[in-house]
Amino acid sequence: MSEESLKIIDVTKDNVYKETLFCIKDIKKPGFESKRKWFEKRLNEGLSLRILKDGAGKMIGFVEFIPVSKAWRPIDGDDFLFIHCMSVLSKKDRNQGYGKMLVQEAEKEAKKLNLSGLCVMTSNGSWIANKTIFEKYGFTEVDKRGRFELLSKKWNSAAEHPTLLDWTEKQKQYQGWHLVYADQCPWHEKSAFDLLNTAMDFGIELKLTKLETSEQAKNAPSGFGVFSLLYNGKLIDDHYLSATRFKNILKKELNL
Repeated sequence: MSEESLKIIDVTKDNVYKETLFCIKDIKKPGFESKRKWFEKRLNEGLSLRILKDGAGKMIGFVEFIPVSKAWRPIDGDDFLFIHCMSVLSKKDRNQGYGKMLVQEAEKEAKKLNLSGLCVMTSNGSWIANKTIFEKYGFTEVDKRGRFELLSKKWNSAAEHPTLLDWTEKQKQYQGWHLVYADQCPWHEKSAFDLLNTAMDFGIELKLTKLETSEQAKNAPSGFGVFSLLYNGKLIDDHYLSATRFKNILKKELNL
């Protein structure tokens, strides 16, 4: 597909219902509304969501980015733009240069804002991009904790790279069952509902905490930041869970 037939849409308050939020397209789902409200609040903090479409208007991929000081991940730094999420939806569309286009879109915005660089968290695990695509385009690993890496690309040699915060120290304060989450991902609302109902079926108390600011997310008890399931000071999982997966976790942890 020629680049001339592709277009990148900047999602705004005015077009969000038409363009959707990529990961969740049904505007009637609760997850869409929770993400939309979160998204609109963050626009004043420099958040941007760009969707890549083909000539027929079909969505191919997206990238979401924000200044690192306002990022919803346990990351410390300034003067960089941070990529929250990036994805090319279909496997057949991968290795076509679309990921490069999305990275370049974020880099172009960072330079437009006179920032010193661009950074991203990566992992081989679920719900987050692998680092290989970013390494291809000039990013280097500057920090690592657990399964998460921090990759950075800077054009101001004097700028200090951002760093990862220690999220493990935060975990011990969560005794009992806790779900700490944010609406940065539109699937978290459904997961919170399913997990709460599953917990009630098992007769256990699951305490829910919704993160409302980037500062709270930076101090979250997991690397992903916006989703943490904990039990008695231990991180059980750090990304979206289904009711079935949670049932299996409960059976294992409670020896049922």
